Amino acid sequence: MKTVLYATIVLLLVVSCNQSQKKQGATAVIKKRALPELVANRYNVAFLIMDGTFNTEFTAPFDIFQHTQYRKNIKAMNTFSVANTLEPITTFEGLRILPDFDYTKDSIPNIDILVVPSAAHHLDTDLKDSVMLNFVKRVDKTALFMTSHCDGAFVFAKAGVLNQVVSTTFPSDIEAYQNMFPDLAVKDSVLFVHDGKYITSAGGAKSFEAALYLCEVLYGKEITESLARGLVINWNLESIPNLIVEP
Repeated sequence: MKTVLYATIVLLLVVSCNQSQKKQGATAVIKKRALPELVANRYNVAFLIMDGTFNTEFTAPFDIFQHTQYRKNIKAMNTFSVANTLEPITTFEGLRILPDFDYTKDSIPNIDILVVPSAAHHLDTDLKDSVMLNFVKRVDKTALFMTSHCDGAFVFAKAGVLNQVVSTTFPSDIEAYQNMFPDLAVKDSVLFVHDGKYITSAGGAKSFEAALYLCEVLYGKEITESLARGLVINWNLESIPNLIVEP
């Protein structure tokens, strides 16, 4: 009788251990971090996001740039997000986004193009975030293009990367932009400005146009028109109010 009892206890312990190991394994799978695929010989495009980021200024250029991966015979774009955390970012509209990299801790891939979408606090508290601003300054040293949409220009301006160029921002914030950065050359009544490696846009739905413009710079008109058709956008650079500063 005792032998049977001991055998039963041992069996229960084994089953319990196996179940515990399975639970730990399942937890490990759940916690495993999924990193974006970064294909060699592509442009690395990083989107700087934070709580309060506006959906359109993030998703519009992301859509355009990610779709380059479906065009042949071009140097396409790897797209990924960076933030000061790996916890979900909540956009102004309530969308939750899981960042790919934490720029305060991770080894970040070399960034060829930085995109700064507008966020709710780009005119106030975000401009006091020295860690974020220093990250922008570091990227600026080696990036091929620095692009902002809507009030993302305030971040660039505060980081000091727009001091020698012309820029623009969200139409109704032009006055605040000029007052906050009186030494900057600011262009009003345009949807985007391209000066040097800096492209600043009015934002909103017109973020699509600014992103398409960069594609035309990199890939030419035919590829850009193809990208636009894929997203049902009528692309005609000549019809878009802009300022392109010739080098």
